[in-house]
Amino acid sequence: MRSESRRGVSTYASFAELAQHETPGRDFRVTQLDRPDSRAVILAPHGGLIEVGTSEIAALIAGTEYSLFCFEGLKSYGRNRDLHITSHRFDHPDCLAMAARREIVLSVHGCMGRAQIFVGGLDMELAERLSHELAAAGFDVISTGHKYPGRHPFNICNRGLRRKGAQLEITYDLRAPAHRETIARAARAAIAGATP
Repeated sequence: MRSESRRGVSTYASFAELAQHETPGRDFRVTQLDRPDSRAVILAPHGGLIEVGTSEIAALIAGTEYSLFCFEGLKSYGRNRDLHITSHRFDHPDCLAMAARREIVLSVHGCMGRAQIFVGGLDMELAERLSHELAAAGFDVISTGHKYPGRHPFNICNRGLRRKGAQLEITYDLRAPAHRETIARAARAAIAGATP
C-alpha cells in the first residue's frame, strides 16, 4: 500500500507496514532516550540518511535534559526515501508513547530549498517562540503561508499531552554541521521559555 505524503508518495502507510519489509539494524535503526522527568521530547522521524542532519540537530536540542526519539535510515545513498513515513502517519509505538507523556513535542525535519527554516505545528505559542529565537540567531524563518504547516491532528508533533506541538522544516544547507549548534541553541531557548 502506498500513501500520499506532503512530499509526494510514501512507500509505507505505517511503521507496522515498514517493519514487515525492512530490517532493523540493516535498513533502519531507532535511537531513543526516555528521560522520565523531561517535559519535552524532541523527534527526528526521518533521521539518519532519510533527511540528513535531522537526527544530529534533534540530539543537540534534546541535550542532557529532554527526551529524544530518532528513526534513522541506514540504506545506501539514494535508497532511504523508501523509509519516509509521512508525519501524520508516523506511528512508531515507542515514539507515540514518548510523545503522549510530554507537554512539549518538537519534531525536526528536512525540506527542499535554500537557507530557510519553516516553522509549523498546532502549538502556536511554541512556534512563535521558535520563529523569534531562530530569526534572532540570524536565520531566514517562515512561519505562515508555507507548504509545511504541520497542522494535521495526527502529525507526530501534535501527539503530545496537549495535542499540539511544533515542527521545524530545515533546508539541506542549514542542516550542515556548521549550523546545527546555532539552530539547537535557538530551539532550546524557545522550549525553555514555553509555558506548559
